[in-house]
Amino acid sequence: MATMAASLGFILLGGVFVWAGTEHFWNFRKVSGYLTDRGLPVAAVLLALGAIVEIVAGLCLAFGVMRPYAATALILFTIAASLMALDFWRYSGAERQGMRSAFIINFAVVGGLLLAATA
Repeated sequence: MATMAASLGFILLGGVFVWAGTEHFWNFRKVSGYLTDRGLPVAAVLLALGAIVEIVAGLCLAFGVMRPYAATALILFTIAASLMALDFWRYSGAERQGMRSAFIINFAVVGGLLLAATA
């Protein structure tokens, strides 16, 4: 039973990244425009590379292919993306609150990825 639960957990955790990366490609213009407006250099390149990492590493995590490496790649991606796109400390009010919540959730995801890296 624990093995089934762990397998489902890996599928769900990896699936979140596959979904997000795919969604970034579906909405490429909108998301790259948002990143450009936030002042990120070469936003389109960063977005494409990040989405590829999300999809490939997410699939590897979900299916158990080089899982520790996939989890490590997603940890690095999540930290970098959170620092670049969820800089809540620069905002106030409801916008700050929403970005801070997403930032904190991302670090909970990093915790799950740390567990996946050692499984």
